[in-house]
Amino acid sequence: MSNYVYIATSLDGFIARKDGSIDWLTEIPNPDGSDFGFGDFIKNIDAIVMGRNTFETVLSFEEWPYPKKVFVLSSTLKSIPDNISDKAELINGKPDYVVDLLHSRNFTNLYIDGGKTIQNFLEQDLIDEMIITKIPILLGDGIPLFGKMDNDKKFVHKKTEILAGSLVKSYYKRDR
Repeated sequence: MSNYVYIATSLDGFIARKDGSIDWLTEIPNPDGSDFGFGDFIKNIDAIVMGRNTFETVLSFEEWPYPKKVFVLSSTLKSIPDNISDKAELINGKPDYVVDLLHSRNFTNLYIDGGKTIQNFLEQDLIDEMIITKIPILLGDGIPLFGKMDNDKKFVHKKTEILAGSLVKSYYKRDR
C-alpha cells in the first residue's frame, strides 16, 4: 500500500500558471509521441485522488486521460458530469480519512494529484514516493508544487532519467 505523486514542474517549481493553465506542458517537443513513462506508472496504480481544481483542468481535455477510477476531493462540487460518472467519484475528508476509506474499498496504491491535494497529503506524511519531472522552462510565478509544512519530510533519491534530451525525471522514496 503506497501513495504516489507523479507530476511535472517548471524549473522554478510551479505545476501550473497562476490561472491554472498548463499550456507550457503541451508545448514540450515530443516527436516520438512518448508518454514519458506514465503508462508504466499507471499500471501499478489502483485509483487516482485529485483536487477539484485539477479535476476541472482535466475536464477541459479532449479525452478522459485516466484508465483508473478517479476520486475527486471536494467540499463544493455536487456532482460528476454524466459522461464520466462511471470513471470519477466525489469524496470529501482529510487525507488520512480518504486513504483509510479507499483502502477499505481495496484501492491500495493511490496516485495523488493536484497542488493543494499533494501538499495536504505531504503534511500528514501520506506520500510514499514521488516522481517529479522538471521541464526546462521558468514561469516566474504560478501554483507551486510544495507549500508550507510544519516539519521536514525526508526522501531518498532513487534515480534520475533524462527524457527527450531535456526533461529531468527524478524518483524519490520517503525516508521513514
